[in-house]
Amino acid sequence: MIEAMPNALPADQGFTDIRPTGWIARLPVRLRPFALLARLDRPIGIWLLFLPGLWSILLAGAGVWFSLYLIVLFGIGAAVMRAAGCTVNDLWDRKLDRLVARTAGRPLASGALSVPQALGFLVGLLVAGLVILLLLDRTAQILGVVSLVLVALYPAAKRVTFWPQMMLGFTFGWGAPMGYAAAHGSLDWPVLPLYAATILWILGYDTIYAHQDREDDAMAGIKSTALKFGADTRRFLIVCYGGAIGLLLVAFIIAGLRPLGIVALAAPAALLAWQIVRLDIDDPVRCLALFKLNRDVGLLVALAVLLGR
Repeated sequence: MIEAMPNALPADQGFTDIRPTGWIARLPVRLRPFALLARLDRPIGIWLLFLPGLWSILLAGAGVWFSLYLIVLFGIGAAVMRAAGCTVNDLWDRKLDRLVARTAGRPLASGALSVPQALGFLVGLLVAGLVILLLLDRTAQILGVVSLVLVALYPAAKRVTFWPQMMLGFTFGWGAPMGYAAAHGSLDWPVLPLYAATILWILGYDTIYAHQDREDDAMAGIKSTALKFGADTRRFLIVCYGGAIGLLLVAFIIAGLRPLGIVALAAPAALLAWQIVRLDIDDPVRCLALFKLNRDVGLLVALAVLLGR
């Protein structure tokens, strides 16, 4: 049993992005908490974990069928490892989550799942991830093992630094070097600016996401770039998003993409600019909507790579 906390928030109090409706509600009752623990009600996280790998696979310029094979593997791997990362995060944060309105209804925080149940689920996910990893080449396998360190350390970052979003950037962006290694057989120079671009992009969009919890985080002692920059977030996003587009441009040039691909970067740049213009840090619903817009940003970057090829 999870011990009660006198100042815990009820799961239905305040703003939350948990969606226990739709197809989740049609699952057997015993499976629903596991689906919510894996955030299957919010697939945006799978997209955002998958997209840097998609960029790098396309940038590496391997054969069409091999690239498609890798894209499918990385898509499945993103779903599995995102679920594993969420499980690790919620195991770390189950007590803190009860103090934040948006997260108080999570399965571990609310008591819908026990710690042993979550650990068993995590083991199953890691086994599935290992099977996928063994289908990749040696360099990608090594990078995949290293990524587990980042996944394990990320939940601790919010306790010791105002930059946990940077740590998430290193973690979620890891698909960039890993995807390139899987497609190319080794790492090469375009990976450096590409990985750096993903880190800045993630740093920006996760800062927007963190504004949903800014006040609750402050009371719970959780640190974030949303708290660090506050009203100056818009200027911070200009630096993050501007740097991300600039570094993508460098990666495209190093990889020898055609000018059409470089010109096509204007489309994702416009969507990033739209986020900056429309940001209202005191409106959690808008922050969530702007955050979700980054799936389209990532798909437009992938399209730019294809056009450049």
